[in-house]
This record gives sequence, structure tokens and C-alpha cells, in this order.
Amino acid sequence: MKKTTDIISFEKGFACRWLAFHAYSFWKGRVAMYAILRALGVGPEDEVIVPGYTCVMDINPIKYLGAKAVYIDIEPKMYNMDPELLEGKITEKTKVIVAQHTYGYPCEMDAIMEIADRRGITVVEDCCLACGSMYKGRKTGVFGRAAYFSFQWNKPFTTGLGGMAIGRDDEFKEKMDALCEQELKMPSFKMSFMLALQRIVYGLVIYPRTTALITNVFRSLIKKGLVVGSSSTCEFEPTMPDDFFMGMGQSQASCGIARLRTLEKNMRHRREMKKVYDHLLAEAGFDVIEVPDYMDPVLVRYPVRIKDKEKALVEAVKAGVEIGSWFECPLHPIETPMAMYGYEDGMCPVAEQACREVVNLPVHPRTNEKMARRTVEFIRSFRG
Repeated sequence: MKKTTDIISFEKGFACRWLAFHAYSFWKGRVAMYAILRALGVGPEDEVIVPGYTCVMDINPIKYLGAKAVYIDIEPKMYNMDPELLEGKITEKTKVIVAQHTYGYPCEMDAIMEIADRRGITVVEDCCLACGSMYKGRKTGVFGRAAYFSFQWNKPFTTGLGGMAIGRDDEFKEKMDALCEQELKMPSFKMSFMLALQRIVYGLVIYPRTTALITNVFRSLIKKGLVVGSSSTCEFEPTMPDDFFMGMGQSQASCGIARLRTLEKNMRHRREMKKVYDHLLAEAGFDVIEVPDYMDPVLVRYPVRIKDKEKALVEAVKAGVEIGSWFECPLHPIETPMAMYGYEDGMCPVAEQACREVVNLPVHPRTNEKMARRTVEFIRSFRG
């Protein structure tokens, strides 16, 4: 795939923000993950450790390569993989540990890296929900050998769809260069045009009061093939679609360059909204996550535990209140055929409980304190 000037510029600009030596853009974040695993030589019989509180689209790239996903339970406060359980999941077949920074809260990277380094295992960071989060003065994404990001609609940094892989060493670059030059496909004009049009519509109609309604309409249009969706029906099976391995299009890259200019403002707003929710939720009697002082998260959404999650989600749509359902099951979304992905009930009990209780609140640039007050007032009656 031949890259345009804007694609090259976006990759360089993004890499610079993360002090990475190399960056590669893709049609979706899961494609970036797939490319990284390919470059690392993941294949049949290999094992990849992942949290049992994630999206199935993060498991598909592992399955596409014939490898096995090994699920590890989470700690109950920041919803990241529990480092105390990590060593017990490592076998002689373990090839990669995927450190997912859930909701934007950084993993305990010191503990994870100590175990990985001692056992000679590669760490890849999943930064799809954590664009700009800091751990001990460094951005998430720079601790492992590589990291990947998603730029899908509801992520902290969005180009509608899109993803990025970053890495720091020359061997990684050599493998990624060869893979992309030989196999990466280019999105069609139709796909790029539809996505560009959807970004315009998204900017005009998506607000906290309209999000739930528009999301339902959008999902219906995806099923009819009338819009470009983040996931298609065929991706709920561990078989790689023919058009999966695609690079980023020109319009996505142009949007990405523009978004980089407002990235700091975006992150500041998310940090401020976290403070607002911390205060309002504590005032309303909810348990508020105590973040260690060596972490500075930039949240994609603000997670909170409630009772009767299903009822709350239904009532929120009627009330015009934006709350999200992540994660509906250990391999979100609820439609995932869990057995096909090797997950059995009881594997990750802490994660399963979180799936029953956690909803998430918006912190994106169109939220403000007034909306946050209304949202907290709505969920107050569902306090556990």
C-alpha cells in the first residue's frame, strides 16, 4: 500500500507525541493489534495473555493467527489485569502479554514488566481506551515493546474509525515494514467517502441527550450495509474477513492531523470531567476510585458500579441520559459466542461481577458539569 503525504505526516506526528521511533496507521485499531502480533511472530500453539474484561475484537487477531487467548482476571478497582495472578498464567507457550489500560486507568506496569522481563515475554500495551494516560511520569504505550490505539467513534482520540501501532526498535520496524508493504490493502473510495460523510453527520447530531437514540439507528444502518461500522457480523466469529488487513485512508489521516492539534485540550477536558464526577459521585454516596498519585489517567469513560444495570440502561434512553454499558460480558459485547473464544463462565469471577454492575459516564468534549450533574442525579436511584 502506497502511503499519501497526509498518512505519513499523521504517523510521524503521532509517533512524536509518544516518543516512539516508528508508527503505522490502519483502518481499525484491531488491525493494528493484528499487525503487531504478526511482526512479533505470534502463530499456532502460542499463547497470548489478555484480561478477561475486554472486547472480542481484541481476541480476534489472536485467533486469526491460530494462537490461544489466555484470560486473566482483573482487580476490582481500576478493572485492569491483576498482576498477582499473572505469573500463574504463564506457560512455556506464552508469547505475549497484552496490558490493557481499561477505561484509561493505567495498568501497574512496573509489576507487569518485572514479571515479563524475568520470564522473557514480550509486553504489548492496549492503549485503545487510554490515549494520554500517564504512569510514573511516562505515557502509557511506551513501556512494552509495542502498543496499539483505536480511533473509533467513542475513543478519546477519534478519526471515525482507525488505529495506530507504535514501536521503538529496529527489528520491529523491519518486520512491520515488510508486512505492510507486502500485504496491507487500501480502503476503497466508497468506504473512505462513507466514513468521511459519517464524521460530518456525527459532528452534527451526537450529543449526550441524543447518543443512545442515534446509536440504535446507526446499528440498524450497519446491519443493512448503509454505513461503515466499527464491527460487522462476520467479526463475531474467529475467522478473518478477506478485507480485514487494511491501512488508513486519506480522509482518516487528514482528520487525525487536525485532531492532534486539539489533543492536549481534549485530554485536559477529560481530566477535568473526571474531577467533576469524583466530587459529584462521592457527594451522592458512590464509591469513588482512589487513583494512586503516580497515575494520571485520561479516561475514555468514567466507570461506576450500580444495581440493576439492565433497567438503568433502558431508563437512561427514555430520559435522554448518556450512560454506556461497557463491558456487557468478559468479551464485550453480549452477542459474543464466548465458547468459540475459549471463555467459560467462572474463569474471571471479578470481571464477571463487574460486567453485571458497571456502567460508564461520558467525559468527551461535549460534556460539561451541568450534564454531569444530571447524569449523576439519574443514576443516584441505582446506587448499589
